[in-house]
Amino acid sequence: MTTEVRSLREFKMPDVGEGLTEAEILSWYVKPGDVVTDGQVVCEVETAKAAVELPIPFNGVVEQLHFPEGSTVDVGTVIISIAVAGEAGAAPVAAVPAPAAAPAAAPEAEAVPERREVLVGYGPRTGTAQRRARRTTATAVAAPAKPAPVAAPAPVAPVAPVAPVAPVTEAPAGERPLAKPPVRKLAKDLGVDLRAVTPTGTGGVITREDLHAFAAAQAAPVAEPVVAEVSEAPQAQAPAPVVPAAGDVRVPIKGVRKATAQAMVASAFTAPHVTEFVQVDVTRTMKFVRKLKETGELGRDVRVSPLLLVAKALLTAIKRHPEINAQWDEAAQEIVIKGQVNLGIAAATPRGLIVPNIKDAGSKTLAGLATSLGELVETARQGKTSPADMQGGTVTITNVGVFGVDTGTPILNPGEAAILAFGAVRELPWVHKGKVVPRQVTTLALSFDHRLVDGELGSRVLADVAGLLEQPKRLITWG
Repeated sequence: MTTEVRSLREFKMPDVGEGLTEAEILSWYVKPGDVVTDGQVVCEVETAKAAVELPIPFNGVVEQLHFPEGSTVDVGTVIISIAVAGEAGAAPVAAVPAPAAAPAAAPEAEAVPERREVLVGYGPRTGTAQRRARRTTATAVAAPAKPAPVAAPAPVAPVAPVAPVAPVTEAPAGERPLAKPPVRKLAKDLGVDLRAVTPTGTGGVITREDLHAFAAAQAAPVAEPVVAEVSEAPQAQAPAPVVPAAGDVRVPIKGVRKATAQAMVASAFTAPHVTEFVQVDVTRTMKFVRKLKETGELGRDVRVSPLLLVAKALLTAIKRHPEINAQWDEAAQEIVIKGQVNLGIAAATPRGLIVPNIKDAGSKTLAGLATSLGELVETARQGKTSPADMQGGTVTITNVGVFGVDTGTPILNPGEAAILAFGAVRELPWVHKGKVVPRQVTTLALSFDHRLVDGELGSRVLADVAGLLEQPKRLITWG
């Protein structure tokens, strides 16, 4: 009888979005006992920015999935354990008899001591792996010393809001309350002192839910005494808040939808929004679009749409007025005028609204912009937009016209100074060359951050966009 010593390697939830703190496991593509190879995708996770597939960075056999589908996991937490052939620096699993199960459980493993966990979108990092020392126990494979992650949630139970006593909730004098950076930012926006909030997270960490609960209690102090009376109220009233009526559907607020909601609230109550509107005769633009489609000037496989010319018009206007392509730096008390335009296009997807952007869009030709726009839209529809594609945007277009909407007052994408709404194109009576005739007309709405964009600058940019769409041939001259 021969024996083989297997080692256990752990794969942790990576930061797939530069600074994100958690991700939800949407689906597992493997199960315990499956053989995996270096680079194989083992699961799909959803962050606050996008859905991302995670590849495993080594060969082996799946030993344990630490979290089920639907779980929200902090970055840096072990999500899967892989049994591999013995490696220096890895923890032994057990001595296993070689007969029938050995070949299936021990694929051709490659020694990869220099590989580190993959940060999706950036490839594997190199460097010497450093691991905490493990105790080696002579136990069978059926009882590995790894069930800790399964039992880990147990300490959460005592932290339930059963004991909202002040000494438990308040941090000792001089100590900083435990909270993640996004939670601290939310507390600042809400004007909440973290020291007064009851933490319910593991290890006494304050969560977003804690902040919202505290803020709600502060906003409605008269509701607090009623808590003690709920059990004495008629039974018919008690279930109302928790039992949905027939036909009601409750959708968890998480992932992209949750991030969008938080970003819009932060933007709406941080940047002073101003919105200006203009109606535009786009008859010539619509004719130009048809001509480009018929002639194939931009390429036979390139999709041409009115949105393409709106985007080009906005980029041309920004080239003439670069001050609107800027960002407000609160910490430094500076206005940062961006060196390149990363044009965001708001896209509605099954997971919610996302805003991927075309990097350095201002430097692209009309054909290059059309290609990039088509790729961006197709990737968003397939749900494959990467976190990197949604970072670093400087100005955004939202095409509400595709829904038959004339206009709106769009909310700024956080960190940007302007957003342009493109409304539906309709045939309307219009004064043209001294006569009232039917023309193709749309409404543009430009929202901007009034801290760094004043009315004059905003008006000039909007007027330039409108003028270019009325005379689209000027796009070639001005662009």
